[in-house]
Amino acid sequence: MKNNLLLRAIKGEKIERFPVWLMRQAGRYMKEYRDIRQRERDFVSFCKNVDSAVRVSLLPLELLEVDAIIIFSDILVPLEVLGVGIEFAENEGPKLHWSGKVSDLKKYNPSENSYVYEIIKKLKQFQQEVPVIGFAGAPFTLLSYLVEGKSSTDFRRTKVFMWEREYDFSRLMEILTLTIGDYLSAQIEAGADVVQIFDSWTLHLSRADYEESVLPYVEELLSRIKTKFDTPVIYFFRGSSSFVDLLRKTKADVLSVDWSVDLSLEMLKTDKAFQGNLDPSVLYASEETIKLKTLQLLRSIPRKSGYVFNLGHGLAPDMDFKKVKLLVDTVKGYRL
Repeated sequence: MKNNLLLRAIKGEKIERFPVWLMRQAGRYMKEYRDIRQRERDFVSFCKNVDSAVRVSLLPLELLEVDAIIIFSDILVPLEVLGVGIEFAENEGPKLHWSGKVSDLKKYNPSENSYVYEIIKKLKQFQQEVPVIGFAGAPFTLLSYLVEGKSSTDFRRTKVFMWEREYDFSRLMEILTLTIGDYLSAQIEAGADVVQIFDSWTLHLSRADYEESVLPYVEELLSRIKTKFDTPVIYFFRGSSSFVDLLRKTKADVLSVDWSVDLSLEMLKTDKAFQGNLDPSVLYASEETIKLKTLQLLRSIPRKSGYVFNLGHGLAPDMDFKKVKLLVDTVKGYRL
């Protein structure tokens, strides 16, 4: 590929500048995305339309000139294969429907997510410029959606489930770990150059609960992937400062952290690569502030460390495209 900056940065090789891509970089803040989205009757159908998903995935490369493409999909699509009903109500987020009995879940068949792998294959076919990133939700994050039936502000039902139904919790976490392992393996076999695991709701957990009830399954998932493939794995986890030291010993190639972590200090403690971690709220500020905060972060990164610029969370629908472009250009203009 013409631009392998992301892969070189992950390996800790010498690079001329830091690579940049953004979580949710293809989304509603782009007019071009909205134009394509309105042609689909619902979001799940949108994810399954290979041609539309490929087109949307390519938009950030064309419009922002980022250093990697992440496939357009959703973390919930493997759950549909398990027999979970999924719907996306307008402006309400996902709603999930199942019996609540772990025994009612079907055995995961990776081939039923074949449209995801076709998206990867076509992205590799249509462009040879930058790496293609596949992704999946982490076991705890998917479990949270199953237990809550939707997103939540505090995930209290999930935590009570974890504390009081330990057997069902462990069974469900094991099923999801196996599912995600097979799902990501199929993405890698389809041609994904990197895969990212999203653990979006860990910020609601205490350190003790994360270490005891979540981390073992993260380690198992990483081990399953890394035993079979050399493909780099990025692990993104919210509430990062509470758990970052626990993740240093895992097989994740890159730790993607939120803005609670001081990268200038944390990256000196390990040879592991990091990704992050600008607060997305900076993009609501003035252009001068965006440049200032971005450069402050870049200047704090130890030069001999593997590093990928990203936000500490994803882009929001109401962000200004011009400011997002300014952010990307600022990172790309910073030379080492």
